[in-house]
Amino acid sequence: MNFVKRAGITLWARKGRSLLLVLTSTVILVFVMAGLIIQNAALTAANNAANAVGSTVSLSANREKMFEQMKASQSSASSTSNSETKPTAITMPTATVKQVKKIAALANVSSYNITNNASVNANSFKAVTTTSNAMGGGPMGGENNSGDIQVNGVSLTAATSSFTDGSAKITSGRGIKASDQGTNNVVIESELASANKVKVGQTITVKTTADDAKTVKLTVVGIYKVKTATDGFQRNDPSNTIYGSYTLANTINGTENVASNVTFTMAEPAKTTAFVKAAKKYIDTDKLTLTSDASQYKTAAANMKNVAAFASKIVWLVSIAGILILGLIIILITRERRREIGVLVALGESKPKVVAQLFTELLAILIVALGIATAAGNGVSGVIGKQLVQQQTTQQMQSANGGLPGGGAGQNGGPGGGQKPSGNMGGGPMGTRGGMTKTAELQTAMTPVAVAELGGVAFLIAVLSVSGAAFSILRMRPKQILQAD
Repeated sequence: MNFVKRAGITLWARKGRSLLLVLTSTVILVFVMAGLIIQNAALTAANNAANAVGSTVSLSANREKMFEQMKASQSSASSTSNSETKPTAITMPTATVKQVKKIAALANVSSYNITNNASVNANSFKAVTTTSNAMGGGPMGGENNSGDIQVNGVSLTAATSSFTDGSAKITSGRGIKASDQGTNNVVIESELASANKVKVGQTITVKTTADDAKTVKLTVVGIYKVKTATDGFQRNDPSNTIYGSYTLANTINGTENVASNVTFTMAEPAKTTAFVKAAKKYIDTDKLTLTSDASQYKTAAANMKNVAAFASKIVWLVSIAGILILGLIIILITRERRREIGVLVALGESKPKVVAQLFTELLAILIVALGIATAAGNGVSGVIGKQLVQQQTTQQMQSANGGLPGGGAGQNGGPGGGQKPSGNMGGGPMGTRGGMTKTAELQTAMTPVAVAELGGVAFLIAVLSVSGAAFSILRMRPKQILQAD
C-alpha cells in the first residue's frame, strides 16, 4: 500500500482530529490570505494615488537668495557709512515666457499655468469697499501706489487654485483660456459686477497706477463667484480681483514676455524629481527656484505603503505562528503514532515514505483549509483593510494638525492670494495643500496572484511543520519502539 493511500485512510479514520486540524489551518490561512490581499491592494493603491492626487512644480523668485543678497548689501552699506541708510529695494526676478515654454516642452509636463499680477484703479466703475480697507498699508514690499483693483494674469483660470479647489466658480460667461493671450478679456467677481451692473460682453475701464492718465479698456467675458469672504486682514476685498490673461498683466506693468510665477502640472508625479533636475538647466538658480509640491501624492502613497508594510508583518507573524502551532501538533501526533510508525518500518516501509505520509496528510488538510480561506479571505481583508486605512488617516490628520506649517492656508483659497509677491500666486501649488488630507481608497479583491501566494505559503507551512516530526521519525528504531510497547 502506498503512502498516499495510507494518508487518505488515516484522515478518514480519524475524522475528529482531521476536522480540528482543518479548522486550525483555516484560521491561520484566513489571516495569511487577508494580509496578502491587503498588501497587494495597498501597493496598487499607492501607485494609483501617485497619479490620482497629482503633483505640481512652481517656478518663482528665489526669495532666500534675494534676502541673503539684501542682508549682505545692507551690512556692506552700514560698515562703510555711519549715516542713516535707506531701505534696500528688492527687485523680484522673473522668468521669460521663452524659458517657460522650453521647460514646458520637457517630458512629464501635462500642463502649465503662468501667473502675473498687476494693480490698477477702477475708472468706469467703483471698487467694492469694506471696513477692513480702512486699515491701510500697502502690500508686501512697502509699495504705496497699489490700486484698488487686483488683476490676476493667468494662462487658464481653470488651472488656478481658486477654481480647482472650488473657492471660486464661473457663474456666467466663461473663464480665461489660452486663446485670450494678447487680449483685454477679463473675468470679474459677481459682487463687483452686481454693484456696478456689469454684464458679460460689456466693457469697463481701469487706470494704471504708474500713470493715472492712462486707461485700459477691459472686455468682460465671464463672471465668477468667490466663496471665501474677507478675513479683515486683506487690504482689498476679494471681490476686487479681476482675472485676465498673463499678457494683460504684463501690458499693464509694462513688462512684456515676463512670467512672475509658473505652475507646472506633472503627468507622472513619481518623476517630479527628474523634471526639476532637467528644468534647472533653463533658469538662473540664483534668481529663480523650482519648488515641488509632491507632498499630497507622497502622503497618500505613504499611507498605503504603511498599510502594505503592516499587512506584510501580518503575513509573516501569522505564517510563523502557523508553522509553530502546526509543527507542535504534528510532533504530538507523531509521538502518539509511534507504534504505527514502528510497525510500518518493521514491515519494510522506508522512513522517508513515512515522513511523506505525514506530509501528505497535512497537505490534504491545508488544501481544504485553502479553499475555505479563499472563500472567506476577501470579506475578512475588507474589514481589516478599512481599519488600517482609518488608522493611517487618523495619524495623518493628527500630524497635519500638530506640526504642519500654515502652507496655503494664508491664502484662504481665494483670489486674494494673488497679492502675495513671494511666489505661489494665483494657482501655485500651495493653494491646493488642503487636498493632503485625502487618502486613497483600498480596493480589496481576490486575485489569482493572491491565491497562488497563499498556496505557496500553505506549502511552506506544511514542509516546515513536518520537518520537526521528520527529524524524530528518522531517529526512530523500530525494534526499540516495539519492545517498549
